Amino acid sequence: MLLHDTAIIYGRYLRQSLRSRFALLFGILMPLLYLVFFGPLLTGLPLGGRGDSWQVLVPGLLLQLGLFGALFAGFMIILENGQGVVERMRVTPVSRLALLLGRVLREATVFVLQAVLLVLAAVVMGLRAPLAGILIGFAFVALLTVSLASLSYALAMKVRTPQEFGPLVNAVSMPSMLLSGLMLPMTLGPAWLNVLSHFMPFRYLVDAMRDAYVGAYTTDHMLYGVLVAVGFAVLAVTVGTRVFRTAGA
Repeated sequence: MLLHDTAIIYGRYLRQSLRSRFALLFGILMPLLYLVFFGPLLTGLPLGGRGDSWQVLVPGLLLQLGLFGALFAGFMIILENGQGVVERMRVTPVSRLALLLGRVLREATVFVLQAVLLVLAAVVMGLRAPLAGILIGFAFVALLTVSLASLSYALAMKVRTPQEFGPLVNAVSMPSMLLSGLMLPMTLGPAWLNVLSHFMPFRYLVDAMRDAYVGAYTTDHMLYGVLVAVGFAVLAVTVGTRVFRTAGA
């Protein structure tokens, strides 16, 4: 029943997303602008890691896509609350976990599709990476999206208006981007900033993806990245499900 309920919720929201092609393309706009206008500035610069500048920048842009997109996913729940959609779902026998999983899997699907488009654009601009590394990168994007979308939906169930939700999400997203080394490796910065960044879980995903893009699949970065990504996803889905149950959604 859980799989059946999840498939129903997933299909409902995925159809909504696919009908809004403009939103799909607009979601990829910011990383694409970074790719086109920021990427060429890094060509030939020593970035303190293996691989060329595209193998450093593109993994960070992919995670940036999931980071910003998934964190703001909770806006939909706030709108649905105002329209009575959540209230109508509340009286159905659908599993509360399915109500969450259907939504977050839709988010993961959308952002992986956008990630594919971004990688294709990067290949045109000069990215060269092994296929296995690119596929591993998509898996990290999916796990990050599931994690952050779950927490975003949980937070949205606790606030009443978009005016409350937006500032809270911004307070999380900006430090996460700056301290995880999405744009440039944190090893380029001062030692204190590099040490501080290790308290940011997204740092381990970035390092793992950059190793994958140069074909290094058995490094410590890869191990830590997988452990953090999977552990964070399990924790986030657990928290999100608990909030959905207690909120009656």
